[in-house]
Parts: sequence; structure tokens; C-alpha cells
Amino acid sequence: MNESELTQLKKTALQVRMDCINIQRLVGSGHLGGSFSAVEMMVYLYFAQMRIDPQNPLAEERDIFIISKGHASLGYYSVLARRGFFPVDELKTYRRINSRLQGHPHMDSAPGIESSSGSLGQGLSFGLGMALGYKKRGLPNLVYVLVGDGEMQEGQIWEAVILQSRLRLDNLILIIDENHLQLDDYVRNVAGGENYLERFRAFGFNAIGVNGHDFAGIEKAFKQIRPHQANVLVADTVKGKGVSFMEDKVAWHAKKLSTEEYEAALAELKAEEASL
Repeated sequence: MNESELTQLKKTALQVRMDCINIQRLVGSGHLGGSFSAVEMMVYLYFAQMRIDPQNPLAEERDIFIISKGHASLGYYSVLARRGFFPVDELKTYRRINSRLQGHPHMDSAPGIESSSGSLGQGLSFGLGMALGYKKRGLPNLVYVLVGDGEMQEGQIWEAVILQSRLRLDNLILIIDENHLQLDDYVRNVAGGENYLERFRAFGFNAIGVNGHDFAGIEKAFKQIRPHQANVLVADTVKGKGVSFMEDKVAWHAKKLSTEEYEAALAELKAEEASL
């Protein structure tokens, strides 16, 4: 990745964050904290990593992205729109009656949405099944699954981890958005220390730690994925990243912006954009 490409990714990430606060302010709904922690990872996947064609979203040879933490749909939809899967202006219909962009993604609605999510813990199982199917058919498609660290408390996640430790599907890449917060507290206060790198290595995974907001580091992390092995990227992130008063604050899991907060957040993001 050259400097120009890196700058463009940073600008896209800022635009996604601005989309999120503009839409949340417009419609009065949407999870900002968990969307913002995952922005760089989703932007990198869609703009630099995955084999996709927004003009042919169901191409057989496409790579697949599954967002298991479906409440981060606001950021996810913005990334899809910015990548060209549907008009950016359609974001204004978010969570409206009959909109294709509901609060949790639905795979039979807008182009590019590959799985339905809402009940946490199901994305890895879904992705594992898709990856196994591609292997059996001899297809080169890769499947990327993004889960939240609070979501890691779901038992179904670990059932899928056990199976993946046996199958070692190298066309399935699990990504943990470790922003250290969940609905109402720090993850460590709810379920103890995370230690995901150690846990996954104990299951035989190639576990790769990465700063989930550093595009250059994300690129290096994907280059460390090993063939013939189960792989997981543990992305150290900040909930609410990009807006100083939101960062690492449990309230911003689903808090709505006041007029003053909206103006302050937008000004901060625009100042960052102007500095690039």
C-alpha cells in the first residue's frame, strides 16, 4: 500500500463515521460506538482486501463478509454504500418502514448483504458452513467473519471454534473486534479477562494481534494468514473511535446524539479530514 492509497483509506473511514452521525441524527437511531470500532477493518476489507464487484454482487467467485455483530449495521451500510453496492442517499432510509436497511442486516434486502444478523453468536457458524461448502466445491472464495468481543461470551461461538480447530479451513478468516466494551460494562467486568490470542492458540489457531485502527498494520496482519490452518485476527480497537468524547465510553453503545454532540462530533471529524 502506497501513501496515496493509505490516505484514501483514512478519508473513506472518516466519511463512514460522518455518514453514521449524520444518519443517526436524521433518523434518531443507530449504534455508533460499535460501528466506529469496526470502521477501519471494514473499510480495509471492502476497499483493499476482498474480491468483490458491486456491479455484480452475486458473482460466484466473490469473497464473503459476514458481520455477526449486526447492531453495527450503520457503519456496515455506509461502507457498502461508499463501495458502490447501493446509493449513499439510501442511507437516509435507515430503519424506516419498508427500507432495505433495517437495524440488523437482512441478506435478502440490499445488494452486498451476505447474511442476516441480530441474535449474537451466529455469524461464525454461518461463515464456517459457507467456507466448508466452498472447499467441497473446489472454489477459491474467502469468507471473512467479524464478531464483537462481548459476543464472544456466546456458547455457539465456541462450538464453531472447536469445529474450526478440527477442520482448519484456511478460507475462513475470523476477525474479533476487541473494543473491550459491551452493552453496559467492560467485557472484563462481565466475563473476566479476554486473552483471546492465548485462547485461540490453545485451539491450534494462527492468532494474529493487530491495531484495528491502523491500516498499515491491518495490511501486515492479513499477510500473516497461514495456509492449511485456522486463522483469527484479534483487532485491538476503541469503542467510539474517532470522536474524542465517545471513545471508550460505555454509554455510546447506543446513545443518541444531542444537537451539541452532533455538531461537536462533525467538527472533529471534518478537522481530521482537513489534516489529511
